[in-house]
Amino acid sequence: MQTYIKRSAEAIIKNDLKNFPVVAILGSRQCGKSTLAKEIGKKIKNFLYLDLEKPSDLRKLEDAELFFNANPENIFCLDEIQLKNELFPILRSLIDENRKNGRFIILGSASRDLIEKSSESLAGRISFINLSPFSVNEVNKIKNFDLNKFWLFGAYPDSLLATNSEASFRWRENFIKTYIERDLPQLGLKISSLTIRRLLSICAHFHGQIVNYQKISQALGIDYHAIQKYLDIFEQSFIIRRVLPYENNLKKRLIKSPKLYIRDSGIFHTIMGIDSKNNLLGSPYAGSSWEGMVVENILTELSAWRSYFYRTSIGNELDLILEKGQKKIAVEIKLATAPDMGKGFYNALADTNPDEAWIIAPVKGYYPLKKNVFVSSLEYFLEKMKKKVL
Repeated sequence: MQTYIKRSAEAIIKNDLKNFPVVAILGSRQCGKSTLAKEIGKKIKNFLYLDLEKPSDLRKLEDAELFFNANPENIFCLDEIQLKNELFPILRSLIDENRKNGRFIILGSASRDLIEKSSESLAGRISFINLSPFSVNEVNKIKNFDLNKFWLFGAYPDSLLATNSEASFRWRENFIKTYIERDLPQLGLKISSLTIRRLLSICAHFHGQIVNYQKISQALGIDYHAIQKYLDIFEQSFIIRRVLPYENNLKKRLIKSPKLYIRDSGIFHTIMGIDSKNNLLGSPYAGSSWEGMVVENILTELSAWRSYFYRTSIGNELDLILEKGQKKIAVEIKLATAPDMGKGFYNALADTNPDEAWIIAPVKGYYPLKKNVFVSSLEYFLEKMKKKVL
C-alpha cells in the first residue's frame, strides 16, 4: 500500500470547506482527486464517498433529493459528478433551503458540461480548485527522489510511483488510449480516435513552440476554426497548456500567438516514444521537454501569478514573465549545468524590466550570475517564490 503524499491543495480545500457549501476539485483522470478527497474525509465526521461510476452508488441517487434529505448529517463526496449533471439544480435547492458550508465535495474530470452547469446552478455557492498531478516540491522529500525520474515518468501518481520504467510507460500508454477513446468523446470531440491521436501527436511536435493553427489545419485537412475548438477541449481536459504572449507598451514587433505545451512530461515522452533516461537525454526534444516540465511546475505551484512568455520578431525571448501586484519576475529555462546566456536574453530583460530574472537549470541550489539575475534549481526557485513578500 502506497503512503499518502501530502498535496499542496489540501490546505486550500480545507479552508474553502469552511466558507462554501460546495467545493469542486477538477482535474484530469488519475491526477489524485479521489485519493486527496478521501484523505481529507478521514478527518471529517460522517463523510460519505460516492463514486458515480459504480452502479451501486449511482442507484443511491436515483432519488437524490430524498437520499440527501434522509442523511442530513453527512458530508457528501460525489466523484465523477459529470456523469449525473441533473444533480446540480438539486444541490442548489438543498443549499438554498439550508445553507451549510462544506456539505458537498464534488470531483470531476474537468468536463466542459461540469463547469458550465455548476457555474449556472451554483453561482456564489461553489469554490473551484484545479488539481494537477504531483508537483516537484510535493514529492522531492520522498526517499531516493530522483529529479530525472520525475522528469522522465511525469507527475501522474501511478506513473511516477510505478515499480519500474516499463510499468510506468505501459500505464501512460493506457492513459492516453483511454483519454482518446473515452474521455475526449465525452467532452464533445466528435472525430475519430485516429484523428485525435494524430492531433495529439502534432501538439507534441509543437511542444514548447508557438502554436500554428494554420499548419495543424493543413496537416489534418480540418478547418482552422475546428482545430481551435479541438485544442480548447484538449486544454479543458488538462492535457495541453497554452501560455499567452506578454504585451507591453513598447513599440516592439511581438509574437502574438500562444506557446503550446503537453502538460505532463511523462505523457509527452510516451507520445514521442521516449522510454528511458538515455533516450531522453540523447533526444533532440530534451531541451523542450525540460522546458515544459519546468513551466508546468512553476505555473501549477504559482497559480496566483499571471503568466506570459515574451518573444520579439528579432529573437529577444523569455520563457516566462510572472506578475503579481507590482512585482515582475522573468524566467528562462536551460538544460545546462552552466548556462551561457546570449544577447537575446539580456535584450529581453531590457525590454521588459523585471525586478529579478531567474534561469532554471539542472543545478543544486542557486548562484548569482549578475545583479538580480540568478541561476537556480527548480526546487529552490519554487520555495523562494512561495516565501516572497510582495
